[in-house]
Amino acid sequence: MRRASIPGTRGRVRPVTLLGESVLQTPCAQVTDFGPELARLVEDMFATMYAARGVGLAANQIGEALRVFVYDCPDDEEVRHLGHVVNPRLVAADGVVLRGPEGCLSLPGLEAGTERYDRAVVEGFTMDGEPVTVEGTGWFARCLQHECDHLDGGLYVDRLSGRRQRRVLRQWSRRTP
Repeated sequence: MRRASIPGTRGRVRPVTLLGESVLQTPCAQVTDFGPELARLVEDMFATMYAARGVGLAANQIGEALRVFVYDCPDDEEVRHLGHVVNPRLVAADGVVLRGPEGCLSLPGLEAGTERYDRAVVEGFTMDGEPVTVEGTGWFARCLQHECDHLDGGLYVDRLSGRRQRRVLRQWSRRTP
């Protein structure tokens, strides 16, 4: 029996881009080359996500303005979801809107109650160019929506308003020089 390698074991950990860097605020470009460079990027993204103890990571969070994200995230039933999506499109976000804790590797150590739908469907491709559809519920649905927001140039703090948004941004400004 052939065993697949563990994602990220051949990747290199890259620095995570932080709030305020322009690459996080700009919509990412479609991937057009499904070759070895893309495979290397996906491996680096997994390695970086695991090193930072995250459950998802978008390419622009390591400075690459491309529409790619990786994930290793449980749903509310503790079922593990592991994979990546290239050129993802959020085709459905529906169900109940829940406010739950949400953080981000680009704002380490901070989190805020953020409203998200409890079901999401993303369509895209694997790094080999094969079509893929990923459906998530609960916590995993939150992850899928969060990563798609990144690729559109958004962060979870953009979904906050009023005191909650001011509190997170104030906490962030105290941490950065």
